[in-house]
Amino acid sequence: MMAPFAGLIRRNVRDPRTLALVTALVLAIAAVALPRLPITRDGVRVLVVVDITGSMNTRDYGRDGAPVSRLAVAKEAVRDLLGRLPCPSRVGLALFSERVPFLLFEPVDVCRDYGAVEGAADALDWREGWEGDSHIAEGLYGAIAMAQGLDSDLMFITDGQETPPLPLSGGPVFDGKPGAVRGVIVGAGGYSLAPIPKFDDRGNEVGFWGVNDVQHENHFGAPSPDAESRPGYQARNAPFGSGIPTGTEHLSSVREPYLRGLAGGTGLTYTHLEDGRHLARALLATATPRPSPALADVRWVPGAGALAALLAAYGLIPVRGWRPTVPGFIKAVGRWS
Repeated sequence: MMAPFAGLIRRNVRDPRTLALVTALVLAIAAVALPRLPITRDGVRVLVVVDITGSMNTRDYGRDGAPVSRLAVAKEAVRDLLGRLPCPSRVGLALFSERVPFLLFEPVDVCRDYGAVEGAADALDWREGWEGDSHIAEGLYGAIAMAQGLDSDLMFITDGQETPPLPLSGGPVFDGKPGAVRGVIVGAGGYSLAPIPKFDDRGNEVGFWGVNDVQHENHFGAPSPDAESRPGYQARNAPFGSGIPTGTEHLSSVREPYLRGLAGGTGLTYTHLEDGRHLARALLATATPRPSPALADVRWVPGAGALAALLAAYGLIPVRGWRPTVPGFIKAVGRWS
């Protein structure tokens, strides 16, 4: 009884379709059981600092025909950036208000913890700010020191609007080593002046800041050269005059020349805020490549092979088996005629 069975096995083993099915089975088992392979990849380690001061609520971006705030665009771009970084990359997040950055969390593996990092970026809100002032230069210098302490590169997203405006003598001097921390300053906002939304104590929007609502001149340091011609000027008691200066500080636009100057003085690069693709390109162009151990998932290779074998078994091979030989076809025609 074994002889017919053995013959059947021999015939099936020689059958191309059987060989294809066995091959598909072996490759499918390999796709399930194959472990991920250890490799070394170049990733980045970056601290992302987002300005959440009042001017970042200015709606001078557009999405689907509707105005969108700078902060909303920054959050969207950061979330998009996360998915474009090479694995393994580590991303930390901080927010900036008043004159110092506040660290939310140190750089973590964004490929492994993508959901947590993406959720934290999406939850950033201007209401988390603790002061109304915005000392951009001091905040940037603090962010550089923070990034250096975390052994990471830096991405600093801001519109560059100092509130109150800088004194005539200029802003604070950077006392660090330019280039010690690599990274990019991202300028947020349009190039034309736009109104800044105003909110009440409960966070409800109540209009826009007016010309008389904000400080247009900084009275620290030396007065402006025209101070002597102002009403009420007294060199000792009223060196800035007695009048209230007016200007455009109640409006906002990206202060790109100022931010480019800060970038040049600190060894960072500068780019304008557009989207996550643009952020990734700007960051990867300046970030420090950091080789890190990683695991490569190559299970798709035997999986694809198993699929190809199944397609061959149930598609190509049966068709080839049904194709008649020329002599057989001639004999059949002779019988039918």
